[in-house]
Amino acid sequence: MCSAIQMNTPGPAIFTTAVVTGNAKEIGVYAIAKAANDLATRGAEPIGVSVQIMLPGHAYESRLKAMVVHMEKFCEELGIQITCAEAEVTPALTQALVTATAMGQTESGRIWQSRDAEPGQDIVLTGFVGLEGMLRVMSEKESELKERFVGTFISQIKAAKSELSALKAIRLARDQGVSAMQQIGKGGILATLWEVAEAANLGMSVSLPDMTIRQETIEVCEFYHLNPYQMTSTGAVLMYTDDGKALVRRLQEAKITASLIGRTGSEKERIITGGAEIRYMDRPQPDELGKIWNSDDCHRRFN
Repeated sequence: MCSAIQMNTPGPAIFTTAVVTGNAKEIGVYAIAKAANDLATRGAEPIGVSVQIMLPGHAYESRLKAMVVHMEKFCEELGIQITCAEAEVTPALTQALVTATAMGQTESGRIWQSRDAEPGQDIVLTGFVGLEGMLRVMSEKESELKERFVGTFISQIKAAKSELSALKAIRLARDQGVSAMQQIGKGGILATLWEVAEAANLGMSVSLPDMTIRQETIEVCEFYHLNPYQMTSTGAVLMYTDDGKALVRRLQEAKITASLIGRTGSEKERIITGGAEIRYMDRPQPDELGKIWNSDDCHRRFN
């Protein structure tokens, strides 16, 4: 019913909560990954996570056991503990819902915030746009995707689960002296860019072609008519720094995918460039992943 962790350092404790819904056995992993990465972007080292699982009335006990196995394995890889786990069946749900509440502690005492981004800084992207969204589509629609794509393609998608954790990249960025970091959440990279700009009262100019995205994500999104730039992307983080080239070089030396995608400005214009095309950034839109549960609207059938 309760969690307890012995605190060994004087820095503040930080808590965060992530909620993920879906039918796949891995949804708890996405919730834990998001919560752990969010803590790290605020300067905290994740220590433990408590999990609440809500299941629809038609769920089998085997489904719950499989979900827990996936979460335990992932937490072992991250070096954090599941401190508490509760499960409940409710007829009010049609899909499973996992709530992960993670706790961490800062060593320096500093808490990074998105509002700390400053004008005239470089914007660095680490990780891949739409990666989480692609993995979750795969989890929900594997049988359909197997009819469209060859086995090696499916295997490449599944292998990308190792990139959900951004802890290594975030730790390196903290040591490199970034001013702010923000994991790409619901609404995708375009929503997260807007949110940071609003929090820090900034303008920005970003290049769409410079945003790293896996070919598998592009093809899966084309198949289901989804926009990967408006799709949840746990494991991908925006970093704001005075020297983006140095940060990208440091991350790449550590075998971490990173690219310089733009720059902040004191003017309030928020511009997206794509080759010769220039357009203004819109306010955040609903996450594209929500469309996947209405396949008649978004599924391009393969003949």
